[in-house]
Amino acid sequence: MKNIPMRTCVGCNSEKPKKELVRVVKSPEGEISVDLTGKKNGRGAYICRDPECLRKARKAGRLERSFKCRIDLDVYEAMEAELEKEVE
Repeated sequence: MKNIPMRTCVGCNSEKPKKELVRVVKSPEGEISVDLTGKKNGRGAYICRDPECLRKARKAGRLERSFKCRIDLDVYEAMEAELEKEVE
């Protein structure tokens, strides 16, 4: 039996298989983006594919706490648009 890696969503705090979540990554240069492949270099945090989870994480400041930096509003908007596009 194969071990399925589990990750916790920073928005809703539920634990799900890694393949069901989207990785948000902070690159070594400090750029924050959605990593749909899950293979970009940098520090990662996981979030459900639901844009509502991103809104919850944004409101509570959980991504900023995970990455230990301030995240601009336009970065959140770009991530939300990318998640909504992927859900469709």
